[in-house]
Amino acid sequence: MNKIFCLLFLLFCTSFYSQTKLLSWNLENFGKSKSNHEIVFIANIIKDYDIVTIQEVVAGEGGAQGVARLADELNRKGNKWDYRISEPTSSSAYKTERYAFLWKTSNLKLKGKPWLESNYHLEIDREPYFATFEIKGKPITIATFHAITKSKQPETEIKYFKFLPQEYPTLNLIFVGDFNCPQSHSVFTPLKKMGYAPILENQKTSLKTKCKGINCLASEFDNMFYKTNSINYIISGVILFYEKFISLKEARKISDHLPIWFEFSLN
Repeated sequence: MNKIFCLLFLLFCTSFYSQTKLLSWNLENFGKSKSNHEIVFIANIIKDYDIVTIQEVVAGEGGAQGVARLADELNRKGNKWDYRISEPTSSSAYKTERYAFLWKTSNLKLKGKPWLESNYHLEIDREPYFATFEIKGKPITIATFHAITKSKQPETEIKYFKFLPQEYPTLNLIFVGDFNCPQSHSVFTPLKKMGYAPILENQKTSLKTKCKGINCLASEFDNMFYKTNSINYIISGVILFYEKFISLKEARKISDHLPIWFEFSLN
C-alpha cells in the first residue's frame, strides 16, 4: 500500500511541478581523442536530461569540435539541442581547460551570454563558467567548475566560492562540477550556512584504476550545491556507466568520473 501511495504521489508531483533534469560530467580530456563510437555512447547517456554541463573540455580546437560533435549526435535523438563553450580558463600555473553547456531548446531558454568568473581568476586556477537559463519564465544560473587535483589542495580555491553569492546577489545559483573534494569538507561550511545544500552525500563519483571485487569507485569528488529556499529538490543520483563495459579500463576511455544528476523545480 505504501509503495502505491508513493508512486501516486510521485506522479502527482511530476504533473504538478515543472521539473528540470540537470546532468554534470567530467569527461576527462574531452576533445578529438573521443571516437565517434564514444561520442554516440556519451549522447545516449545524457540525452534524457534537459541541461548538461561538461568539465575538462580540452582548451584547443579539438575541445570545441568535440562539443559540436556531441551536440550534433544529440540532435539525432529526437530533440533540438543548443550549446555554448567557454574560452580557455586563464590558468597559467596549472592545466587550462574549457567548459561546456548543452541544453534542450524546447525546455529552456539561454539568457544573455555565459561568462567565466573574472573576480577570482587569480585565486581559482580554472575559474567557473556561468550560464543563466529561463525555465517557464523563472531564471536559474549554473556555475560549472573543475577544481585543481586533491594533491594540490582544492580547498585553497574552493574557499572563494563563499563570496560568489555576494558577487551575484540577484542570481539563483547552483554550483556544479568536480570539486576534487568531498562535500563533508569544512571548506563547504560557509556555503551550507548560506542555505546551499549538496545533492549527494557519501557518494563516490570517481573511478578506481581497477575494481576490487564489486568496488569500482574511488572518491567523493563531484557534486552540486543548490539554494534550498529557491530550488525544490526532487531526486538526484549518479549513473554507473562503467557497468556497460567489459572492463574498467575500457570504461575509463570515456571518463574516470561518473555523471551526476539532479532533478528539481523552481519556486
